[in-house]
Amino acid sequence: MLHPTRRRLGVLPRTWRFGDIQRRLAPATGALVSVALLLAAALPPATLERQAAAVEIRGSTYFVKAPFQLSLITYSSNVSQPWPEYYLTIPMPEQAGAALGALEVQQIGGADWQFDFDASRTRAFIGKPRREGRSVPVEASFDEARRQFLIRFPQPPMPGETVTVSLRPVRNPIVADTYLYTVRAFPVGPQPVASPVGVGRVRIYTPDWY
Repeated sequence: MLHPTRRRLGVLPRTWRFGDIQRRLAPATGALVSVALLLAAALPPATLERQAAAVEIRGSTYFVKAPFQLSLITYSSNVSQPWPEYYLTIPMPEQAGAALGALEVQQIGGADWQFDFDASRTRAFIGKPRREGRSVPVEASFDEARRQFLIRFPQPPMPGETVTVSLRPVRNPIVADTYLYTVRAFPVGPQPVASPVGVGRVRIYTPDWY
């Protein structure tokens, strides 16, 4: 028989086993799980989306997990070759937390700093070069003095998608060299903060017959 003080305080007798406690708590635990499931089902989709939204700190927007991989290739790699395409491919992490709002691409290396790009011919698509998916609208500008592209996505690529942007020089550099481009990504949201993605390399060659 329990001491009166132990009964009032709800102290369990030492002779009870853990299995007895589990059996007595099971109905209450099941009820709590059921309530939790009902509450989750009642949440509107917008609420669930906000749980995976980008991080906002003091009015600025950050990726939860920023893109960190890129490739930059061209299939037209001879000096002075007209209208090549430089394919910049970036996989968006599933856990990015925000869509891709914009890219900043800037030349940081190479012997020729004068060859022109035609920003109006910039295009983008979901997928990889020679395995193109749907087109992605872009708004692109090129600052000649800074050798810098700014590429905005009116319909932003989503987390989990791989996006490729095609940059279009009027012609390749006139000097063979390895040309380096640093890339930064901006999330969708107010005052987006750029995250560095990496550095892409384009190798330009002088053919034997040149």
